[in-house]
Amino acid sequence: MPVNYTVQAKVVDIRSDAPKNDDIFLVDTNAWYWYTYTNASISSRPYQITEYPSYIAKAISASSLLLYCGLSLAELAHNIEQTEREIFSSTLKPKEYRHNFPNERAKVVAEVQTAWSQVTSTAVCTDILVNEDTNNAALTRFQTQLLDGYDLLILEAMDKAGVTKIITHDGDYVTVPGIKVFTANRGAIAAAISQGKLLVR
Repeated sequence: MPVNYTVQAKVVDIRSDAPKNDDIFLVDTNAWYWYTYTNASISSRPYQITEYPSYIAKAISASSLLLYCGLSLAELAHNIEQTEREIFSSTLKPKEYRHNFPNERAKVVAEVQTAWSQVTSTAVCTDILVNEDTNNAALTRFQTQLLDGYDLLILEAMDKAGVTKIITHDGDYVTVPGIKVFTANRGAIAAAISQGKLLVR
């Protein structure tokens, strides 16, 4: 069933956009996954592993400022471990894989360290203190914006840094007013076109 996005953000199709020198982008975890992880193709659609790395490379060439949120490490590590487990055995439960196969665990650690090293050498950290005030702001946002827990906190980090542009495949971000979502997500782009929210720069 297609997702019925109510688009409140401006949406930019990265397949036809050229990053600019004065762009400041927060790069979401999914884009880092496709840009940094050697086995990303196992769990991705072909266009995801071409469009996002290509756009990030163009942003680097244009001297755009790329940011990452420290919270992305947890999500990136989780996604890499999940893919490595699927490669090793589709029947193992996460805890069995993590604790019963030390050589595989070492491989996961190496993959995460390599991926995270690429993130930190490519982008600048914009962190957020996860405290009561941040949680309360995220919970308030949760009432009107259809995001998961990680994304709520990443949006708080964006707000704190004064950043309004995000490179992401996560269509949930299009429900957030006041930001620009740079994406190749076809469903989100189609919704943006039909609702008059597609931005061509």
